[in-house]
Amino acid sequence: MSVRELVVLGTASQVPTRHRNHNGYLLRWDGQGILFDPGEGTQRQMLRAGVAAHDLHRICVTHFHGDHSLGLAGVIQRINLDRVPHPITAHYPASGQRFFDRLRYATAYRETVELAQEPVRGPGGTLAVCGAYTLSAQRLSHPVESYGYRLVEPDGRRMLPDRLAAHGVAGPLVGTLQREGTVHVAGRTVALEEVSEVRRGQRFAFVMDTRLCDSVYALAEGCDQLVIESTFLDEDAALAHEHGHLTAGAAARVAADAGVRQLVLTHFSQRYSEPAEFARQARAAGFDGDLVVAHDLLRVPVPRRGGPAAAGG
Repeated sequence: MSVRELVVLGTASQVPTRHRNHNGYLLRWDGQGILFDPGEGTQRQMLRAGVAAHDLHRICVTHFHGDHSLGLAGVIQRINLDRVPHPITAHYPASGQRFFDRLRYATAYRETVELAQEPVRGPGGTLAVCGAYTLSAQRLSHPVESYGYRLVEPDGRRMLPDRLAAHGVAGPLVGTLQREGTVHVAGRTVALEEVSEVRRGQRFAFVMDTRLCDSVYALAEGCDQLVIESTFLDEDAALAHEHGHLTAGAAARVAADAGVRQLVLTHFSQRYSEPAEFARQARAAGFDGDLVVAHDLLRVPVPRRGGPAAAGG
């Protein structure tokens, strides 16, 4: 059975605390692992969360502030130490190439793994297309160049038993119809569209340090799971805007307006000690879907298609 879940490795913003590590998030998606924003300490958090270097297939860095990237050095060296048998692709802002290079070669080690570098440029765009998803990026609004990432599963078809029965399609013919698009039954041709409906692919977005901008809404649009920073509480909205961040209420309003099913708030300033206040402000802002205030080592399943969103915490 395919697994689609978010593994939260760290939830602090600039300053880690006794209970919150720097950022780090692994998205498991049908046998592939995408590591987002590995901050300092990510390698150890992976160990605590049961995430192995072999689980990684892509690394996506939103920007080159330390809490989102200082863990790259250790993660890359661990990938090579463990001789991961498949290639790994790294995406990051092209303007930060010098930072990526410094982190990749921070100390001496033996390179044993193919690490492809595919930086993001300009406004962003499509980064990768594979059978399980299309990965894209969009430029955000932060003091340094920053990108959000969006993963979209291709749409599929859901077979409708009553229509199959009405057209006399049963047994092996169902599989033939799914593979070939048509079958012949009792002297007539039955098309796939006659006995099925579109099953919308699942959608995931990862939005870190940014002010409100059009790209935040575009990334969040129709997501089943939105992982988004809420560095500040609403009473500090002016401070949030000054430093290029969102508040809990702003993130929740984006999610509500964009039709998000599950909202995962994270990247919390060390100035706040009560996580429940982030949830309260998100609800007050009008988000009534599945709400998760992330904590380190939490696992959050991506909500199942067409059903109620799974509770994540």
